[in-house]
Amino acid sequence: MSRFENPAIVTCSISGAVASREQCPAIPYTPEEYAAEAKRAVDEGASMIHIHARTPEGVPSYEVEDFRAITEAITGAVDDVIVNYSTGAIGVPVEKRIEYLRELRPDVAALNMSSMNYAKYSERRKEFVFKAVFENSFDTIVEFLPAMNELDIRPEHECFDSGHVANLDPLLDMGLLSEPLQIDCVMGVTGGIRPTPKNLVHMADQIPGGAEGRNNWGVIGISRDQWRLVAASAALGGNVRVGLEDNFYLPDGEMARSNGDLIARARRILEDVGRRVATVAEARELLGTPRRIAA
Repeated sequence: MSRFENPAIVTCSISGAVASREQCPAIPYTPEEYAAEAKRAVDEGASMIHIHARTPEGVPSYEVEDFRAITEAITGAVDDVIVNYSTGAIGVPVEKRIEYLRELRPDVAALNMSSMNYAKYSERRKEFVFKAVFENSFDTIVEFLPAMNELDIRPEHECFDSGHVANLDPLLDMGLLSEPLQIDCVMGVTGGIRPTPKNLVHMADQIPGGAEGRNNWGVIGISRDQWRLVAASAALGGNVRVGLEDNFYLPDGEMARSNGDLIARARRILEDVGRRVATVAEARELLGTPRRIAA
């Protein structure tokens, strides 16, 4: 069976750390709201939920108890889903980010693969809305990986440019990574690669073993360019991520009422090119993340 015929893993990035209800009323703040959004996403075909924790007031959090409350609410609301924690942050010590991994042991944890300029630019205002240097040095990456390996957490390698994909090579050679890898091409952030299907083909070609090899890969499209990238990844045999962290809008410009609306649209795009969404069990098998059995 070819990669094109394989089911696609659909991830929902449920809230992000920056977006607010003033921008989109569906952004969840409380654990109960996270759980309701996760259920809507799972009901529409998502097999993995990407979590940035917040306090019930909506403030970004890196505290164990906030991650715990949100995770327990989500896993209580759905039968099974792959739990994926963000580890990206600016100004938060690596040790603090490893702490919630160690305490809660999600199935998957995102791992950014290079330092970069990270910004949002307004063409209308002719200025940066936000800009920072996003530090993800080899020292930082190498600090995360032994902890993830020890805890049996599968890294999700977020690559914002083609050179970030190449950063996997020395880590594989050092034995810090084992295949199958999970690689996401993040496209549309100012400071990273431009969000075009041609650039997605280029990034997919850089994946160790190639786009049709044993490693899992997909696309994370930021803002309204998301939908053409979802279509390109679907056609190329990749996985997809959508959700209110990345984009609020459906292809016709209407604001999504929930994460479920975005997942439903991604599912239809996959079906249009002859793909189907992976079940949670299939996604676990592809990623090598067996369901954890509670003690």
